[in-house]
Amino acid sequence: MKQEHEELILKACGAKSLQIGEKIQTLWSGYGEIIRVHLKGCDRPSVVVKHVKFPQNLKHPGGWNSDISHQRKVRSYQVESHWYQSYTTNEHCRVPICLASQSFGDEQLIVLEDLDVAGFPERKNSINDAEMKACLSWIANFHGLFLGVSPEGLWSVGTYWHLATRPEELEAMSDQKLKAAAAEIDNILNSCRFTTILHGDAKLANFCFSKDSLQVAAVDFQYVGGGCGMKDVIYFLGSCMNERECERKVPGLLDHYFSELRISVGKQTNFPELEKAWRSMFAFAWTDFHRFLLGWMPGHHKINKYSKRLVQEVLNKLKQS
Repeated sequence: MKQEHEELILKACGAKSLQIGEKIQTLWSGYGEIIRVHLKGCDRPSVVVKHVKFPQNLKHPGGWNSDISHQRKVRSYQVESHWYQSYTTNEHCRVPICLASQSFGDEQLIVLEDLDVAGFPERKNSINDAEMKACLSWIANFHGLFLGVSPEGLWSVGTYWHLATRPEELEAMSDQKLKAAAAEIDNILNSCRFTTILHGDAKLANFCFSKDSLQVAAVDFQYVGGGCGMKDVIYFLGSCMNERECERKVPGLLDHYFSELRISVGKQTNFPELEKAWRSMFAFAWTDFHRFLLGWMPGHHKINKYSKRLVQEVLNKLKQS
C-alpha cells in the first residue's frame, strides 16, 4: 500500500500505526481489492478498506470487456463514494460508517468501519426463513427511510442491470419476444407512482449477520439509486432460493416485507396505495432481471421455470394492455 494511502487511513482513524491484514475479496473484474487493516494507538482495532484501482487491461469474467462496461464500473465507484459520504441510515438498516474516501488518480480508497468488530461477523451462503426475514426487514426499512427521496449524486435508476446501462446484453438476447418488450417493461418500472432509493445489489452475499443471525448490516453500494422497491426484493429472493423454494415461500416473504415496510413508513404515505403499486410491479421487476440474465449469461442457474412463468405472465399482460 502506498504511503499516501496509509496516511489517509491513519489520519481518518486517529491511529499511530497500521498493519495490512488479510484480503477479504478481489473486486469484480480485477478492479482492486477489499482488505482489513489493523490499527494501533486508536479506539478502533481495525477497519476495512476498499481499494479501487482501474486496470489497464480489462478482464471481465463473462467476456464483457467493452468501454461501456468499464465506464459503468468507474461511475459505480464514484456513486458508492458519494453514497457513503452524503447519505446516512439508521439502526434498522445498518451500513458501515465511512471514515474516509479519496481519489488518487486512477485509484480510490474508501475506509469503512469493520462490521465484524461492530457485531456483524457472520457471512452466509445459504439461509433459513428467519434469516431471510431479517434481510427483508433491512430492505424494507431502507426503502421506508428513503421513500420519495431524490437520488442526488447516485444512479438516477438503481440496480446494476437496468436497461439504459446494458445495451450490449440486450443486443445479445435470443428471446425476441422479451427483447421487444424490454423497453416497455423498463418504462413501466420507472413510471411507478412510488419510488425510493434502492440498494441496487441486494444479494445474500452483501449482507453481514450478527452472531444470533437476528440482525443484519449491508455493504456494497455501487449501484444505489432511485426506483421501485420491488427491484431489490426480487433480486434478494432470487439470490437465496431455488425455483421450488420460490414457488412455496415467496408469498409469505412478500407479506413480511410489506408488514415491515408499513411500520417503517408510518403515516407519512398512503400505505395501501403503496403496497398495491409495488405488488403489481413484482412480476415486472423479476422479468426485468431475467431479461438481463438472458443477455449476460443465458446458462445462468437463475433462469428457471419460476422465472419463465413470471415472464410469460408479464408478456400476457402487455398483450392485453
